[in-house]
Amino acid sequence: MGHDEEHERFDRDIEAMGIRVKDANLMKVRADVFDEVTLIALYKLVHKKLISVIGGPISTGKEANVFYGEHDGRGIAIKIYRIQTANFKAMTEYLAGDRRFASVRGSRKGIIFAWTKKEYSNLARAHDVGIPVPEPLAFDRNILLMEFLGEGETPYPQLRNAEIEDYGAVYRQILDYVERLYREARLVHADLSEYNILYHEKPYLIDMGQAVTPDHPRAPVFLIRDIKNLNRYFSRYCDVPDEEEVLRAIAGTGHREP
Repeated sequence: MGHDEEHERFDRDIEAMGIRVKDANLMKVRADVFDEVTLIALYKLVHKKLISVIGGPISTGKEANVFYGEHDGRGIAIKIYRIQTANFKAMTEYLAGDRRFASVRGSRKGIIFAWTKKEYSNLARAHDVGIPVPEPLAFDRNILLMEFLGEGETPYPQLRNAEIEDYGAVYRQILDYVERLYREARLVHADLSEYNILYHEKPYLIDMGQAVTPDHPRAPVFLIRDIKNLNRYFSRYCDVPDEEEVLRAIAGTGHREP
């Protein structure tokens, strides 16, 4: 089947499913993002009446594209992991030491499906203990549906682009999240930076696919890296304690190289 036929089928099927497409640009990314596996996952989620509108892209990256969507008038984020371009090797390393996913082996598709499930699971753990993250709603294959964090169809800004009055207070808030994530949700974010925190009246943690449990062999390294990233960013705007001190407060230990 040629690309044009595929596109026509895509348009027809999306219409047949009763989905409104709000953004003409969506059609430009069809071939790149909506491969056959993704379309099957999309059909499944639509069939379960979990998506009613697909809007424009919120963010695009090598790993995943995130689109605005709606479900019964509520804004949702539709995150689609890209099977062709996602960093398969890095994903495999994060999964390998995680007891929950240690048995996952094999194909690129299999790893990416496990990664999608892992992000859903990590978000659920964080959300269940009250940490501000997008609430996960559903997943199928390489698509994750979650609460949309934004106003209208505009996402909240990343921390680095946000207007913040009291950096010290926000820094302390984020450290509190990191501690609760570690102690209550039993997770280390492992990719925390000013890019993976949104801000609107308070900070929100996003992009939790790579988060690992504290018994992951590299969890201590990931935790110190998260703290270093936060200190690097916030030290421009406010006083930050020594990272060893922060680590002790969160994990009750000093830093030990594995």
